[in-house]
Amino acid sequence: MQNGRWYEPPMPMDALAKTYDMSPHHRSALLYKRNQLLRFFTPSRWLNRREFGEFVLNFLAMGNGYLEERRNLAGRAMELRNSPAIHTRRGVAEDSFWWTPGWKQEFEFESRIFHLMETDLRQEIYGLPEWTSALQSGLLNFDATVFRRKYYKNGAHMGYILYISEATFEEADADALEDQLSQAKGAGNFKNMMLHIPEGKEKGVQVIPVGEATAKDEFLGIKNTSRDDVLAAHRVPPVLIGVVPQVTGGFGKPGEAADVFHFAEIEPLQLRMLEINDWLGVEAVAFRPYERQAVAGTAAKD
Repeated sequence: MQNGRWYEPPMPMDALAKTYDMSPHHRSALLYKRNQLLRFFTPSRWLNRREFGEFVLNFLAMGNGYLEERRNLAGRAMELRNSPAIHTRRGVAEDSFWWTPGWKQEFEFESRIFHLMETDLRQEIYGLPEWTSALQSGLLNFDATVFRRKYYKNGAHMGYILYISEATFEEADADALEDQLSQAKGAGNFKNMMLHIPEGKEKGVQVIPVGEATAKDEFLGIKNTSRDDVLAAHRVPPVLIGVVPQVTGGFGKPGEAADVFHFAEIEPLQLRMLEINDWLGVEAVAFRPYERQAVAGTAAKD
């Protein structure tokens, strides 16, 4: 879709930006990749470390990274500035881009814009992040956590019911006991109830639960399964982002996992970043070579 000036992205960029916090493993995986790229990045006169880091995070999280070329009075490239993907749009006119932060606040860029996008097989105007296959799992993780938190905060839980049917139990004693129960503070928002029914019959009072959230919502299963989906989409080894192993053997050695991850994931991302040089015509982006990690975590020679 387009409005005559720019094309609308296939997914709402503001909604996509909110998913950045949908899961701790999702955000941690994005920041780990960003930090590894920054670790080996060599700043240049055209692109500093801060602008590069923001550009990388936009590309990884949103599937689109934009850099604005700012020129000096001589017309040569002076610096590159990150343009946040949430408000940057591809123009209908060839090689045009728009900045659209709000209603009647939009303007067309006069400078050149570099656009790095993750391929979307359904269109070629905008990119989509590579982790979208785990989007629903990440949102399920978020919803499960929010549901459990609201469950504990709503204050409508019943810890137990104290049922007294003894006829010789006086009303004054019942009132005193009820007062003591009301003053007692239990864990969280759980409340207790006392029922005093002299000479009450068996099953005269029954509690029939409609649903038992603590037993039937499989909270831990949802959390673990959705976590695995997110990590699979990012292809980040659990040992590198602080996941606690549930088995005795653990996840293996962090140094070996870091080696494999760098060669399998970080180096391909570095190659994508070098497209900036092809577009600009100068070496604005460069990376230091990677040093393999020894078992003890120190650099080892091949």
